[in-house]
Amino acid sequence: MNQPVYRAPDLSLRGSEHVRQYLETDGQVGHEWNGVPILLLTSTGRKSARPRTSALIYGRDGDDYLVIASAGGSDAHPAWYLNLLAEPAALVQVKADRIPVIAHTPSPRERERLWEIATGYWPNYDIYQTRTSRPIPVVVLRPSPGETRR
Repeated sequence: MNQPVYRAPDLSLRGSEHVRQYLETDGQVGHEWNGVPILLLTSTGRKSARPRTSALIYGRDGDDYLVIASAGGSDAHPAWYLNLLAEPAALVQVKADRIPVIAHTPSPRERERLWEIATGYWPNYDIYQTRTSRPIPVVVLRPSPGETRR
């Protein structure tokens, strides 16, 4: 079995600056990052109850959006994932489309299939998994039934 090889990303656009530019341009700046697509996830802060927006790599599984709670392989889950555990209703923005979603963490068996999809578009996830003993969660963001894009 081949060992995964880490591909160092260009980090010149990240964090709040990435979110700001994405919002200002409806994703014309920031939707593509290091050759992968980025969405904005707005969750409700579990402590503050305020909206919190993160720029995240995403993939698709049918109509669902897939994001990975890797935090680069940190031993702690990212805040946005903890927020979704507390309140799974969220909003994603893909370019100019704003889509209400419900988040869930799939079963271990389903995670395996979805992990393969995720590492297909961002192989570094396999490296991140070697950095931590926690199973890195795959998060499914399913468009809310009956909701329309805004």
